[in-house]
Amino acid sequence: MVQTITATRVATLAGAFSRSPAYAGLADALTELIGDGRVGLGVRLPSERDLTTALGVSRTTVTRAYQVLRDTGYAEARRGAGTFTRVPGGRSRAHDRALVPGSGAEGPDGPGDLIDLNCAATSAPPGIAAAYGAAVAELPAYLGGHGYFPAGLPALQAAIARRYDERGLPTDPDQVVVTAGALAAAALVAQALTGPRDRVLVESPVYPNATQAIANSGARLRAVPVDPGGWDLDAVGAALDEVRPTLSYLIADFQNPTGHVMTDAQRATYAGHLRRTGTVAVVDEAHQALALDGQAMPRPFAAFDPRTITLGSASKSHWGGLRLGWIRAPHDQVERLTRARLGLDLGAPVLEQLVLTRLLASDDVVDRHRARLREQRDALLAAVSEHLPEWRFHRPAGGLALWCELPAARGSVLAVEAERRGVVVAPGPAFAAEGGLDRFVRVPWSRPPAELAEAVRRLAAAWEAVRDRPATGSPRRTRVMVA
Repeated sequence: MVQTITATRVATLAGAFSRSPAYAGLADALTELIGDGRVGLGVRLPSERDLTTALGVSRTTVTRAYQVLRDTGYAEARRGAGTFTRVPGGRSRAHDRALVPGSGAEGPDGPGDLIDLNCAATSAPPGIAAAYGAAVAELPAYLGGHGYFPAGLPALQAAIARRYDERGLPTDPDQVVVTAGALAAAALVAQALTGPRDRVLVESPVYPNATQAIANSGARLRAVPVDPGGWDLDAVGAALDEVRPTLSYLIADFQNPTGHVMTDAQRATYAGHLRRTGTVAVVDEAHQALALDGQAMPRPFAAFDPRTITLGSASKSHWGGLRLGWIRAPHDQVERLTRARLGLDLGAPVLEQLVLTRLLASDDVVDRHRARLREQRDALLAAVSEHLPEWRFHRPAGGLALWCELPAARGSVLAVEAERRGVVVAPGPAFAAEGGLDRFVRVPWSRPPAELAEAVRRLAAAWEAVRDRPATGSPRRTRVMVA
């Protein structure tokens, strides 16, 4: 069935595009809409006549804009059928071979029909391309220097510090070290502050790449459970007393994968446990900006314990392709972190830092991003409630993923069967720091609502096929996970 988009919808999405000249502004707007997925691939664009009326422009403007799309590979004309969207290189251009290997997995309509929900990350929200364009114009001012900024561009350090100030945590720019993402930040902290004799307390379930980055320093990990209902702070206190770890890695805001948020009171209690054992908190705030219901967020964990090292990221709040994160550290740890950083790399790319500096000056892009995520979350929750009523979950108020508890421990076999039916999800054991959790799967709301609805229908069919199947313990082929 051919998908179409109406002229009215295109006019709404294109917004107030540049009219100097109008055809180029319209072509740029349509290119961004197709590139970031707001207009899907293989969709028939409205006729030139209909779009002319909807936009209030000349027919020549639309004709020339469509020609630009065809010339640049973002559309193709099909004789007798109209103009259809595409991207240069085809659908696979956005798929890294390590993340979506050519394994033969196909959806019902072929390889291009595979819905990948293994990665809890979305396409770029509106406004990213414009920020890059503006940053390129700023770049020449930096070309006369060496281009190395191990702590980050001063302007970006200041922009990040202001964000903490606004959240009630006074921060000097020199407390900020810019990194190539939050994962690189976690690895840097572990490299600087731990060694083979040290222990680190981690949550379970937890984002597995972060714990791997910490373990690579030689530190030994000890897991403490995050229950379906949240944190058991008595258990946390007992584990801290027993292990006396150097660091405690935790995700207090939209915990990945459970989606829980630690309250102010819980943060105060947790901070008290840490002070008693001399343990430093490493708090991952990668999802902190993704509050989807307009709610006020708790104060930063560092407001309760000033020894806290905070990790931030632009990957979830803006776009993964920026590959930028940061560390906010106490003054007495910054030099140690910077010295350790020089053994790993010499700084993040200047252009991306200029882009993020510009993006942090306004909430416009994040607001549009949150609106899109809110729609996708609600679509996913509705679909799971309708098609998989036996699955249990709590409604996340933000973040990027739904942590689903199955009626039986079938998460791994479900993931295998689901992939055979054209949808990729991560089973609970992928997030288990010390094994187990096969009663769970993580389902991100990282795709458009129609794709999420189809993904859940396929998951329901897969669940029907495996729900009564004996658990064989057969190994599942491991996919690379980045988020």
